[in-house]
Formats: sequence, C-alpha cells, structure tokens
Amino acid sequence: MKRILLLLTIPLLCSQQSRAQMRIGVLGGFQQSTVIETNDLPDWSELKSRYQKRGGAQIGFLADLPFSKDSRLFFQPAVIFSQKGRKYSFAKDSTVVIDVPLSPVDSIINTVYSETRKQYQNYIDIPLNLVYKFRLGKKTSFLIGGGPYVSFYYNATDKTDKYVIGVSYKAEEEEIMVGKGDNKYRSFDWGVNGTAGFEFGRVFLTANYSRGLSNFYSPAAYTATDYKHEVMGIRLGVFLGQPVQLGERDRDADGIPDKEDMCPTLPGTLATKGCPDQDGDGIIDIQDSCAHEYGPVENHGCPYIDRDKDGVLDKLDKCPDVPGPRENNGCPYTDRDKDGIADKDDKCPDVPGLARYDGCPAPDSDGDGLTDEEDKCPKEKGPVSNNGCPVKEVKQEVIQKVTSAAKSIAFKVNKAELTPASFQVLDQVVLLLKDDESLQLTIEGHTSAEGSRELNMRLSTERAETVKKYLESKGVETTRLKAIGFGPDKPLTQGRTSEEKAKNRRVELKLSN
Repeated sequence: MKRILLLLTIPLLCSQQSRAQMRIGVLGGFQQSTVIETNDLPDWSELKSRYQKRGGAQIGFLADLPFSKDSRLFFQPAVIFSQKGRKYSFAKDSTVVIDVPLSPVDSIINTVYSETRKQYQNYIDIPLNLVYKFRLGKKTSFLIGGGPYVSFYYNATDKTDKYVIGVSYKAEEEEIMVGKGDNKYRSFDWGVNGTAGFEFGRVFLTANYSRGLSNFYSPAAYTATDYKHEVMGIRLGVFLGQPVQLGERDRDADGIPDKEDMCPTLPGTLATKGCPDQDGDGIIDIQDSCAHEYGPVENHGCPYIDRDKDGVLDKLDKCPDVPGPRENNGCPYTDRDKDGIADKDDKCPDVPGLARYDGCPAPDSDGDGLTDEEDKCPKEKGPVSNNGCPVKEVKQEVIQKVTSAAKSIAFKVNKAELTPASFQVLDQVVLLLKDDESLQLTIEGHTSAEGSRELNMRLSTERAETVKKYLESKGVETTRLKAIGFGPDKPLTQGRTSEEKAKNRRVELKLSN
C-alpha cells in the first residue's frame, strides 16, 4: 500500500510546479488475457494449443494531468482491478469397462473424457502512462500513449474439472500459495502497457494492451523460462465533476494566480498581467479602442493609416501613395540613369553603370572600345577581333615556312587520315608556334568539285580538324587554333584536268597574331 501511495503522489508533485488542473475519472471494461509460457516440456507444442484466453473485467479510476496549461502531453496514473490468467480444455473419446453385478459379462461403454482447468489471477494494476492528445474538434481528441505498470497480487484460483461423460466426475483444486519459490504466485509483477482511443468531452473510449516482463509463477513439475501475463482490452470511462485545481486559485486557467491577475476571469498573459490582448499590441482589450486591430498606445490602440503600405504612416510620409524607405521619409530613391543603383549611392548618376563600380561603367584604360574586364591587353589599344590586343605583324619568313609546310600535308585517298610523311611536316609547324606564342593559326581544308558537295564539305572539315587535333596533341593550345572546311568553294584552278583537281585538294595554314 505504501508503494501505491508513493506512485500516486507523483502527479500531485508535478502539478504543484505547473499549476495545472487534474481530472479524475472512473473506468470499466472487458479484456482477454493469456499467459506467455516457454518451458522444457517435450510435448509443449501440442499442449500449448489447448490453452485459451480468459475473458475478464477491469474496473478502476485514473488521473489525467497536463504538464502545463496548454500542453497536449498528459501524465495518466491509474489504479485498476484486473482479471488475468488463462483456461485449459481437453477432450478425447475413450472406452470404459464396467463390472455389472450378477452378470457374467462386463459391460463395455464408449464415452468421452474431458478436462478443463481455470488458472485465474486477479491483480491491482497501476499503469503510469504518458499520453499525447491530438485535437480533432472542440471537444474531441485522439489519444495515444504508454508506459510501465506495476501489479500487486490480489487473489487467484486454480481448479481442474475432469469428466468421463456418463460415468464419473472429479474436481481438483490446487492450493494457492504466494511468495517466492515453486508453485507460488509472486506478490509483485511489472511490465509495459500501451493505450489508444478517443475522448469525447468527459467520456473516453480506449483500447489497451499490456505485457508482463517478469515471471509471476514458477511451476514445480517442470522448468519454465517464461511465465508472463499478456492482456488486451477495451475501456469506457468518464471524468467526474470539475477539474481539480492543484496550484493557486486561477479561475481563468491562464497560469496567473487570481491574486496577481488583473482580469481573473479572462485568460491573458504574464506580459499583460493576466488580461487578454487579442491584437497583440501590448494594450489590454479593456483599454484598447481597437481590440482587434494592432495600434500604438498614443493612438489608443488603433492603427494609423498607411496608404502605400511602406511602414511610414501617412502623417509622416512625404510620398503617402508611393512606397519608400523610412530614412527617405517614405519616398522612393531616384535613379536617373535607370541602372538599378539609387542616385545617392551612384557615383555616375547620369550614366548607366555597374554596382561593383559604384554605378559607373566598367573602365576602358586604353580606350580601344573594350572594357578592362574584357580586354586581354587593357594597357594597349587593339581591335575587338584580337581581344583588345595590338596586331603584331607576322614575320614573312615564318609565313613562308608554314605555307611551304602546308603544301606537304597529305591524306589517304577519300579519308581524313594523315599520311606518315605529314607528321614530320606538322612537327616543324609545332616548333614555329611554340617559338612565338602570340601566333594564331587557321587551318583551312579544301577539296575538288568531284563528288557531292555535302561529302566534300564534310571531308574538308574533317581533314582540317585532323590537323588541329594533331597540333593539340603536340602541346599547342586549343585557343590558338581554328579549323574550317570550305569544300570545293575556294578552288585554285578550274579543275578540268587531273593536275588541276589535285591542286584544289589541299590544306592551307594561315598565321595571324
């Protein structure tokens, strides 16, 4: 009993800290129980199927305590009388021989043997559950929770009825012993349990499940490693009367005691001394001329007009119909050059520019029409075609060497595959390009007019690309090379004879800076 009282004082101690309201409810219901048993009996798998669940009742009361005023989490301790245990039944056909007096022949009777056993235990259960409630309506909630439970033995029966139908009956009742040791019920049991269901105002309907974690009995005839209770049931209950106020008196249940509450019958906050402030403007409703609209104290809680919604009241806004920042008296900043940078921050307010240059255009130090960001030679004038760098004249002797080398570039017939002799020629071109890294090279592919134009255009492009790829493989930067296929469009001769056609099939290499 001392343990029960100690467990029931836990919610009361919590409530003194939270000033919450506790509800007390009574409950009753139906449940089915069984015993989870594991043992060393060789024929247990056959015997196990003969055990059945016991139907029983549960009745008791519980406490419902929120952890704070608006909490959805509740602590629900309870004290419940619970009927647990299991049944056993067995039946089989049998033959009985009866000695009939004054008769020379015994009588043989076919009959049925049956055996039933009731192993019933009753407990006082004390579940200690944490329950979370999901609000479904104004007075309806779905709840789910669980926690540990402890049980105290109340009483038990262990009775076996044996029948030989039509012949005999025998009843056996085991002596009930409580304590530690074989053939004794433990006075204390414990486990876990869960609950789920609905609350409808003061009425609640829940399903519950519990599973013991300790062996409540030890048989003497065999060894059992598990002998635990398992229960499933349904409960119907009702909360009684009004919630019990466990803290200081707080009629409006706003967490502020009446003695400190300026509005003891209207819920409020600590900041407003317990009075409501529906619009959250810091002025309690009873002093607010516009209780449902946010407004300053100097305007009696009513809002000032702000037509352009820029946060600057019309009475202070120099541009009341055009949104603008407070620091500019509600007017927008001007931007004469329309570059997205306000004139106050724009060092070139009449010329469109960039934010990174404080509103001014990007600089062009050499005045060649390319900004320094785009100009590869920002201190020297040069054409856009040469990325802003000055064009340097290519030495004539270098041009002649490259032009001569181009005449020796050859491909396999109707293919874009270089002949081995061409590699040596192109290696000389590589040396020239590496000696002067300012040189750019354009590779032009040409064909005769024989065959389809589409085929010739493709072949000339592929041959120019082949030369480009070879030079790249030797370390010449891709950015310095350009490959173009002209097909038959730029012939050197009229292409009437074989020699003229051969001259038209060529690769030309053109240098530039």
